[in-house]
Amino acid sequence: TSSRLLLPLVYSPQGSIHPSSSSFVLKLAQMGGKMEIERSSWSDDGNLVQDAVDYRGCPANRSSTGSWLGAASVVGIELCERLATMGIAVNLVTYLTDTMHLPGAASANALGTGLLAVSTTVRHLRPPPCGGAAPCEEATGLQMGVLYVCLYLIALGTGGLKSSVSGFGTDQFDEHDDRERAAMGCFFDRFFFIISLGTLLAVTVLVYIQDHVGRSWAYGLCSGAMLVAIAVFLSGTKRYRYKRSSGSPVVHILQVLVAAARKRGLKQPLTAATLYEDRPEHARIHHTDQFRCLDSAAVMAGEEDNEVGPDGRPAPNPWKLCSVSRVEEVKMVVRLMPVWATTILFWTIYAQMITFSVEQATTMDRRIGGFEIPAASLTVFFVGAIMLTLAVYDRVFIPLCRNLTGRPGFTNLEKIGIGLVLSIIGMVAAAICEKKRLTVASTATNGTALPISVFMLIPQFLLVGAGEAFIYTGQLDFFITRSPKSMKTMSTGLFLTTLSLGFFLSSALVSLVRGATTWLGDTINHSRLDYFYWLLAVLGAINLAAYLLCAMWATPAASSKAEQPHHAAAADEKC
Repeated sequence: TSSRLLLPLVYSPQGSIHPSSSSFVLKLAQMGGKMEIERSSWSDDGNLVQDAVDYRGCPANRSSTGSWLGAASVVGIELCERLATMGIAVNLVTYLTDTMHLPGAASANALGTGLLAVSTTVRHLRPPPCGGAAPCEEATGLQMGVLYVCLYLIALGTGGLKSSVSGFGTDQFDEHDDRERAAMGCFFDRFFFIISLGTLLAVTVLVYIQDHVGRSWAYGLCSGAMLVAIAVFLSGTKRYRYKRSSGSPVVHILQVLVAAARKRGLKQPLTAATLYEDRPEHARIHHTDQFRCLDSAAVMAGEEDNEVGPDGRPAPNPWKLCSVSRVEEVKMVVRLMPVWATTILFWTIYAQMITFSVEQATTMDRRIGGFEIPAASLTVFFVGAIMLTLAVYDRVFIPLCRNLTGRPGFTNLEKIGIGLVLSIIGMVAAAICEKKRLTVASTATNGTALPISVFMLIPQFLLVGAGEAFIYTGQLDFFITRSPKSMKTMSTGLFLTTLSLGFFLSSALVSLVRGATTWLGDTINHSRLDYFYWLLAVLGAINLAAYLLCAMWATPAASSKAEQPHHAAAADEKC
């Protein structure tokens, strides 16, 4: 009798077993009391990436897929997206007031960007220019309808892109490989840097084209940038690594909630060891005592938990019985929610930097010698503050902190807190500046730029910009490291919803304040925007207090070996 045993394994320095570059077939034959060992093949299995496939569905080859080969295309996509979206967004308020003839407060409620190149080119899709003594004609219902269709289409596309692009970028790196794991740590830094670079180009080059060449040309360039992004994305198809889907995280969450609701009357066991678990030891997430009501989903109730499986045998019905690890994944998501809710207001404050602050700049003296700075280009100080803060924090603060305290900088929760504090101070600075501007406006001649330098706005841009550098990286780190491994994309999308909800809250707040007060009039010189900024500062302080309570409550989620986050310090050093 003989048997063949394929052993494509090798012991790695990290103490785990991986496919090896050599395969041996052991032919065990009993031939006169002797054993014959035959080497039959030599394969390249060690170059394959675990849990990843290529575009054909075959195991991904490390040398020809992923890493920076694939991630570079992802970064290029984000550069084009930022250039297009921000190129329209930062000048959208002036477009709505100057071209579409909307009141200032209504202009601050635009919710996205879109096919504006068409609407700015076709004469019937915009009202006639203002001229003579007659009042400006506002846009018709049809013109506004076309505008909002354009805006919502791009908002929809941007939402789909941004919720997936960072997760897809991290999929290009193998967490089991030290070198690629270190490169993944660098990916987030470069990813956010590219976001800032795209925004910088948008608020300088594209804004200049909008103001001095024409909006149709600028918006056409934005459309061209997105076409380039599509071409770049498709060109990398053969270089990408793809992860097989483990099912919808939303469905998994609903299964736990439904199973827990069905068994809410059952008595829970005294120890977690008797709860249902179907994962191997190394992949389990250990039980925690928080949210014990969800543990009911893992209480075994006998045959009523089963259904007929594909093979005809009884199998657990996931809508009636969930594993402890699945329940703990839902608990991890629940722990994210308080911090998620208390970071929304930052993005409401951020929205003022590209709406009302730009409108403030249009009334002020923007001349440097014989050159007049476009109002929307003032956000270059905002973007510059982000990039400068990131550079100083990464190259100066982290090494200093590591030498003095042994810590690799601030934790993700500390970063979020710093961002919230800076945003509050930024609103205080904005209120003081606006009070000064209104004082000058009260004595100035209508129709002329106010004799006050636009550089008075720089402090609010710098403060909120530095705040974004901290809160964006802190939120991204928090939502990735505190979420289940199988729900990374969903958690990234959850983080991004704080941005969109922050803008929605800004729109709602502007409408509410405009309806209840006279602070936000049709013209900024006859409004009390400083009161609105003070309101945001007060709301920010209340929100900060709530955040501090949530941050103290938030504790690192219990994790298995599979869920352990990698330390950024080691990755930074190797990078």
